[in-house]
Amino acid sequence: MATTQVETVSTGADKAKLVGVAVLVLAGIAAYYVLAAQPGYLRWLALGVGLAAAVVLFLVSQPGKRLVAFGRDSWREVQKVVWPTKQESIQMTGYVFVFVVVMALFLWLTDKSLEVLIYDWILRWR
Repeated sequence: MATTQVETVSTGADKAKLVGVAVLVLAGIAAYYVLAAQPGYLRWLALGVGLAAAVVLFLVSQPGKRLVAFGRDSWREVQKVVWPTKQESIQMTGYVFVFVVVMALFLWLTDKSLEVLIYDWILRWR
């Protein structure tokens, strides 16, 4: 399996964009509280505009572009997976349920055996 080195270059512009993202988020939150005397829809609109502007600014920055590329690559990999058929899924679910019931019975039997061994035979409490 080949590994590739990825160098990330963080420019001053990208750092400024990320600071801008934080400022826009805080501005949206501040606007929500500053507009306390205004109707609710206006307060939510101000918050939404601030958050939307922050998302747009993040997506045009280099970290945002890398996040979008990662999402695209992840989606491509999900599409390559050979998913089980409905019949296989139902069958495997049945196996899991049977295993859980068998394991529960085993644990119950072990618990009762230890209870009898300790309380009845060793301690003679009953």
